[in-house]
Amino acid sequence: MYGFINTCLQSLVIEKFGEETWEKLKTSAEVQDAFMTYTVYDDIITIKLIQEACKVLGISMEAILRLFGEYFFKFCKMSGYDRMLRTLGGNLTEFIENLDALHSYLALSYQEMNAPSFRVEREADGRMLLHYYSDRRGLCHIVPGIIEAVAKDFFDIDVTMDILSMNKEEERTGKKEHVVFLVVQKSHSQMGRAKPNRLKGNQDIQRDQEVLGLLSHCLAVTDSLFLHPGHLVNTFVPVYPERLWIEQKTFCNAFPFHIVFDESLRVKQAGVNIQKYVPGLQNQKIRLDEYFSIIHPQVTFDIFSICKFINSQFVLKVRRERMPEAWKSQPALKLRGQMIWMESARCMIYLCSPKLRSLRELEAHRMHLSDIAPHDTTRDLILLNQQRLAEIELSNQLERKKEELRVLSQHLAIEKKKTETLLYAMLPEHVANQLKEGKKVAAGEFKTCTILFSDVVTFTNICAACQPIQIVTMLNSMYSKFDRLTSVHEVYKVETIGDAYMVVGGVPVPIGSHAQRVANFALGMRISAKEVMNPVTGEPIQIRVGIHTGPVLAGVVGDKMPRYCLFGDTVNTASRMESHGLPNKVHLSPTAYRALENEGFEIVERGEIEVKGKGKMTTYFLIRNLHASEDEIMGRPHSRLDRKGEQKREAASQCQIFFPLTTSDVFSGALGHVGSAWVIPLHDSLWVEAPKDQSNQDEHLHPG
Repeated sequence: MYGFINTCLQSLVIEKFGEETWEKLKTSAEVQDAFMTYTVYDDIITIKLIQEACKVLGISMEAILRLFGEYFFKFCKMSGYDRMLRTLGGNLTEFIENLDALHSYLALSYQEMNAPSFRVEREADGRMLLHYYSDRRGLCHIVPGIIEAVAKDFFDIDVTMDILSMNKEEERTGKKEHVVFLVVQKSHSQMGRAKPNRLKGNQDIQRDQEVLGLLSHCLAVTDSLFLHPGHLVNTFVPVYPERLWIEQKTFCNAFPFHIVFDESLRVKQAGVNIQKYVPGLQNQKIRLDEYFSIIHPQVTFDIFSICKFINSQFVLKVRRERMPEAWKSQPALKLRGQMIWMESARCMIYLCSPKLRSLRELEAHRMHLSDIAPHDTTRDLILLNQQRLAEIELSNQLERKKEELRVLSQHLAIEKKKTETLLYAMLPEHVANQLKEGKKVAAGEFKTCTILFSDVVTFTNICAACQPIQIVTMLNSMYSKFDRLTSVHEVYKVETIGDAYMVVGGVPVPIGSHAQRVANFALGMRISAKEVMNPVTGEPIQIRVGIHTGPVLAGVVGDKMPRYCLFGDTVNTASRMESHGLPNKVHLSPTAYRALENEGFEIVERGEIEVKGKGKMTTYFLIRNLHASEDEIMGRPHSRLDRKGEQKREAASQCQIFFPLTTSDVFSGALGHVGSAWVIPLHDSLWVEAPKDQSNQDEHLHPG
């Protein structure tokens, strides 16, 4: 079927049931996103869509097809075929009888259209038998939907249609479906008269009599006017000559494409040009079915079947094997025309014209416009359709370009989402959005937040004893686990430098539970570190964690590769807590201890220690969360921490870029060591690790 049909079905589902239903239906049917009007698609696609619609909507096949038929008529009107449909007939019967002619015309544009055929039988009681022939089985219920919609819209009548029989038509070739509908119609005015709303009184009867008298008088005057000499009579009676005033030669030249044959299909007469292109017709003893096959309607080639479909347009095709040898390479000639039974001669005349769609087909048959009679509109049809085909080709190109743009737009949206995801992993979302808009990001002061630093114990020794790729693998494994925890506990990852990992709670979005979030994150880090192995010893690595709470100033630094950085003494103090910590311990400053006191954590006092640059400080160790299990701390399935003010978790952990290097620089050995530390790539960026020892633990401090 053409894409026009599938587009109609798509429009129906979206209009009646919504866009989401169509997306669900399209997915379950496994069909493409869009259909192009003049592109031919496999019938299986349409059938599959209808079957899936029955499942998704919970509606029977018959109901879906009836609804589709009703909507298809509406869709054709919206698509510009309204005037064409209205001119098919003055009543419903004439409309149906001319549907085949409409399909024949549309075939000029939709060249591969395989349309159904209709035949009408009128009964004496006013009922109508509609014969429906189709090459597609199971779609007959579309017909009542279309006919009922046409009857109500064009002719203001209600129609009831019932199936009388459904079988394979013996008169047709191949497996065809033949369905006979009983059509009963009643106008609205008759329905209104059939339901009086009250009994008439004497005054009503008298008024009706007066109206009928006036109406009779008007009709009498009208009849006298129309029967007056010089006016048209209301019943036309044609006048026929006593004999036919035309010579045989003139007739054959005036109608160059016609054939007369008798009841046994013997050819009696043929037009001059049809003899020219089918030379065998010059022999009047041949049978018509020896040289032609009936393409439409698909009936057996005998006089009985032809008479049964006498009101249909007939398309005949020349048998290729009967053509001269030199002509067999060119397309077989098709004729389209009308069959007329001549009772007195007991013969049938086939008045026809070549069935041609374009000048290209005219040339392919080695014909010229002069071969077609001047009175034959086939001449104009070929020229007009040539322009129509050019417009269709242009429309096809536009549809293809539109589809390509739609697909490119989808791919662009996907790539844009990937880019935004990466950008939001490097900068806070609101900061990234301001930078995309070309705005300057003002620095912000946060009166209280909690900062965490961590590092790997004896990292310098590990680097000295291992290959760089082993260090990369170890750090990538560790940082991947830490990154996941940032999403679990909703803390912001500031950056990583070598083995140092920095996060903050309460920045860039202030929140009252920042200390609890960072504390839970630290406990999760300690658990995760046990799953990462030291490449030298094969034992789990050990980490030190330091936490401090206080005010900071945060903002974006730089134009190229900008970073969201934290400034203030709070950053330095948090780093001192990490560098003065102990393996596998979470070291707390006094302010961090006060923020976590009475919040459900087990904390023990370490005592007073000397902190470089700070003097003596009483510090603490965080032991565990008294109200959360290990699964809850790690954010494992079927568990979650009970936190205040829950927000949507960020899709990706936040990170900063610091001292980037290329992978080729690292693995080419061009850089080697810097001081006593390796130059190594980390989880999501490449970093330079500063030399590590106890005396310069504060040298890798972050800006501020």
